[in-house]
Amino acid sequence: MIVVIAATLGGGDGDGSHKGAGGTSHATRHQQASHHTPKSYEVQSGDTLTSIAHQTGVPVARILRLNPGIDPQILISGEELKLK
Repeated sequence: MIVVIAATLGGGDGDGSHKGAGGTSHATRHQQASHHTPKSYEVQSGDTLTSIAHQTGVPVARILRLNPGIDPQILISGEELKLK
């Protein structure tokens, strides 16, 4: 059995970018945090509420609250979900 353990040094932001002291990882994180949330999202094949939440930055609970008629277990491709 072989066990491989990998770790990143220098901030632990976990994005795998390995930026040094002069890198822009802090600025990148700030830009990601302030991204624009669209009003809606069109469901793609293979999407789950969790994957949509990760892509859009909108929590699953909010997606469910804004879309009371959807079945979270069965998302239909082409279906529009409200995000705001």
